[in-house]
Amino acid sequence: MTPPGSRVVPVAVLLLLLWGAPWTHGRRSDVRIITDENWKELLEGEWMIEFYAPWCPACQNLQPEWESFAEWGEDLEVNVAKVDVTEQPGLSGRFIITALPTIYHCKDGEFRRYQGPRTKKDFINFISEKEWKSIEPVSSWFGPGSVLMSSMSALFQLSMWIRTCHNYFIEDLGLPVWGSYAVFALATLLSGLLLGLCMIFVADCLFPSKRRRPQPYPSKKLLPESSQPLQKVEEEQEADEEDVSEEEAGSKEGANKDFAQNAIRQRTLGPSLATDKS
Repeated sequence: MTPPGSRVVPVAVLLLLLWGAPWTHGRRSDVRIITDENWKELLEGEWMIEFYAPWCPACQNLQPEWESFAEWGEDLEVNVAKVDVTEQPGLSGRFIITALPTIYHCKDGEFRRYQGPRTKKDFINFISEKEWKSIEPVSSWFGPGSVLMSSMSALFQLSMWIRTCHNYFIEDLGLPVWGSYAVFALATLLSGLLLGLCMIFVADCLFPSKRRRPQPYPSKKLLPESSQPLQKVEEEQEADEEDVSEEEAGSKEGANKDFAQNAIRQRTLGPSLATDKS
């Protein structure tokens, strides 16, 4: 039979472990979790953000230093956060994460990429001595809030959604791999056709064909500006025709006068010739 005192020691150790668990959990809560929903909080104040993946060995080695650095966040007046790129692919595309781990410093919406040593002491010096001022900030064109990076984020989210659907087709529905590829190929073809039809419809509405445009008949009362040159040409043609008709009338009148004068001369010359013959 075990003495009563031997049972007290394990119970005391268990109580100490249970008492220390919340304290350890409180220490870990110093690192804030950033997602697609709350990432805009980075635009205010000063932040240090780590992008990591659970399977990355370098990220796993950095975690103790990052947790220790987060304990100094309140004293340094800096927020320490991290982003799991496997759970937040949109942020991975928004910040153009090409290597892991990647650390960014943000001050009032200006983002700078940290490329120094990854130790607690170096992180503290980087903030306390304001070493971040010597680093050129990311251009506004490539900032996480720009239209370009928002499009990149949407593209990464779309790729993650396609991967999820692919796994669903294979694992849950039991389709073969080629069957899943065939479904995506068909969906791509149909979406391309639908998009092309929409673009043709919009272009036809904005820029209608000249053959389909109704040709309005010109009215004498109200003529648009586009028909004024045609009207002028018609008026000039009418004026030319009137001039021609006037010239023809004048020539006819002159011929008639000449004919009358010749007739009078012949009448006057007729008796004189008769007397001469006699």
